[in-house]
Amino acid sequence: MGTTTPPRTLAEALRARGDESLAGLLRARPDLLNPVPNDITQLATRAGTRASVVRALEHLDRFALQTAEALAVAPDPAPYDTLLSLLTGDGLDDGEQRDDVGAAVTAALPGALATLREQALVWGEDERLRLVRTARELLAPSPQHPSPTGLGPTVAEATAGMSPGRLQEILVASGLPATHDPVSAVAALSSLFTDRTRMAELLDTAPVEALSVLDRLVWGPPYGEVTPNPTPPVKWLRDRGLLLPVSTRTVVLPREAALHLRAGRAHRVPEPVPPVVAAAAERDPQAVDRAAAGQAFTALSTVEELLKLWNGGGPAILRAGGLSVRELKRVAAALEVTEPIAAFWVELAYAAGLLASDGESDERYAPTPAYDEWLDLPAQDRWTHLATAWLPATRVPGLVGGQDAKGRALSALGPELDRSASPDVRRRVLSLFAELPPGTAPDPETLLRRLRWERPLRGSAPSAEGTDLRSRLALWTLNEAELLGITGRGALSAQARALLDEGEEAAATLLAPLLPEPLDHVLLQADLTAVAPGPLERPLAETLSVLADVESKGGATVYRFTPGSVRRALDAGQAAADLHAFLAAHSRTPVPQPLSYLIDDVARRHGHLRIGAASAYVRCDDEAVLNEILADRRSTGLRLRRLAPTVLASQADPGSLLEALREMGYAPAAESAEGDVLITRAGARRTPPRTPPTPVPEGPPTPDETLLGAAVRAIRAGDTAATVVRKEPAEGATGTHASGSLPRTTSAETLATVQAAAMTGTAVWIGYVNAEGAASQRVIAPVRVEGGFVTAYDHTADEVRTFALHRITGVAELAEDGT
Repeated sequence: MGTTTPPRTLAEALRARGDESLAGLLRARPDLLNPVPNDITQLATRAGTRASVVRALEHLDRFALQTAEALAVAPDPAPYDTLLSLLTGDGLDDGEQRDDVGAAVTAALPGALATLREQALVWGEDERLRLVRTARELLAPSPQHPSPTGLGPTVAEATAGMSPGRLQEILVASGLPATHDPVSAVAALSSLFTDRTRMAELLDTAPVEALSVLDRLVWGPPYGEVTPNPTPPVKWLRDRGLLLPVSTRTVVLPREAALHLRAGRAHRVPEPVPPVVAAAAERDPQAVDRAAAGQAFTALSTVEELLKLWNGGGPAILRAGGLSVRELKRVAAALEVTEPIAAFWVELAYAAGLLASDGESDERYAPTPAYDEWLDLPAQDRWTHLATAWLPATRVPGLVGGQDAKGRALSALGPELDRSASPDVRRRVLSLFAELPPGTAPDPETLLRRLRWERPLRGSAPSAEGTDLRSRLALWTLNEAELLGITGRGALSAQARALLDEGEEAAATLLAPLLPEPLDHVLLQADLTAVAPGPLERPLAETLSVLADVESKGGATVYRFTPGSVRRALDAGQAAADLHAFLAAHSRTPVPQPLSYLIDDVARRHGHLRIGAASAYVRCDDEAVLNEILADRRSTGLRLRRLAPTVLASQADPGSLLEALREMGYAPAAESAEGDVLITRAGARRTPPRTPPTPVPEGPPTPDETLLGAAVRAIRAGDTAATVVRKEPAEGATGTHASGSLPRTTSAETLATVQAAAMTGTAVWIGYVNAEGAASQRVIAPVRVEGGFVTAYDHTADEVRTFALHRITGVAELAEDGT
């Protein structure tokens, strides 16, 4: 095809592209690569399928989409000037279309057209622009699918099937000469509606009420219902063809008339320029970084506290999967947060691979072995691990508590929380943050407007809350980024910018100086409390969390010592002397006497009673204690009986007996079958090694440059094989082939031709049927022929292959100008 010959089809337009342009198409629409098309014709066919076109339209920004919508209602093909007029108007609307908007449209239109051409949605020269047929069907108006522009069908489309007599009546009422030719009648009516002067004169004679009817229909939807006896204004419009019948009760405003009333514009407001993300507040960047670092530290503490709750085995998994509402409430209460925020922390730990199912028959959630490895990391590295798990995650905690399409409740850690668009939205929101000066917090409303402009079709279906999914994902991203410490006081932190631009190491380097240093001491007080004035070193924090209960959290954590907490430390294998030494070593204040007395008192009574398995038994060297237990009415449910002066047996299991006696005020200790005291240590339960959940991809992944290059070469080679010129068979030859069909030759002719091609180094055209029975055409350059096989360079596949001679249906030489 000559360079000056305009393309007649999309395939010809693609064939005329360079390799880089084809690679750009495959990069923008990776679904076209699965599998790699055999040739350009197959690529064009696949690019015009409905599913692929819908996916491509969803990735257009608003102005590119408005350009495609204007082409859908323009004549096919449409000149560039016609398209520009549809977007800017004809300038005869009394200044309603501002000059600055028109100038912006004029400046932006070439870029929008370039995008549409790159994605093979538009093809042809500027004088003959064509929208691919599938996109036109999706965007063109119809009663079932109104056009996004709000325009109705053309006069020709709306009058199809109308009787010639009715057409004559419309012409006469409109002041046009009558004609018995329906085609001429439609052309005359269309000419009237597109003539600004004559159309204005016609509307000047219209009743005011009729103009009001047109005002309601002009910007869409263009359809209206009429009664069998319409009002005079409607009858006036219908008689003159300004309302044309669609059915017995429905009329439509034809496209040409609507465009006149709109001053030639396809859209009420063209949007060639993306909305600017406005600043809601400007803050000190250093204050933003400190605030984000403080929240990052809180995030680490919260995740750690959550997983400590489930150290010994977490809650059971619902039959349908996920966490029950009651268990989520328990988590929220323990973390002192709301349930939606608790769902976020649970999902974040799951996405980071720190939490998973244990896989047992009684399936429960528990920390993974990766949690222990995570705990050993420096604080800044633990934060980057959480942040990098959050960025690509497709699970959406914000959906927890809502309902799926079948009305079933969505639960935390449940199977229906994946939304493939969430990573793209999350990254885009943060990139818009990054475009603002450091310390600037964006206005959420303008940010949402920008996102809607960039992807007007993506996730635009209204939800139960009345907003589209993409906007909801953006709002959840804002909240989650603040909780995680990506942002501080509404602005993007420097460490988050480094994470997005340079990676985890750079972010950790910036974050480390902003995190508080762990302390190795607490302040003991006389009211049986200890104050930690900051974060504690891990060994100190772990031991203190066993010895005391957290009473309040904040800038300083307050721990309270109780008989139960001291007993918990003794159950974990600590002796009273160990506890005294621990407190003395880690307190900046003297150990209060009440705390020493509490430890000694609990230790003295600890283990005085022993619990074992009978179902269960209680033994004690002091018979009086056992007598007290038997006499206590609270022990009735334990069904105790005396086996010996120092032993009681119970029908309850050892664990229940142990808890019941503790509730009665005793301090029993569990013992093994050998009579040794059992030491209970917290946090021993872990799941088998687990991998984090894999994000659900939104579509085919973006291909790398190596794959793109190989795909373009394969498509070019296949196109060469499909379009190469073949030499016609000699007159009287036994092997003939029709154009486009596999060549047919005898076995002897096939062998002779490929041997000659191998000797001369020329290429031939063959028909080949593989082992699966699939037939194909190939252009090969034979290298060696032996043992019933042909070794040749396959131009179609761009590689050397071996072909079985008995599977070659025939062979034909290539014409000299086609080689």
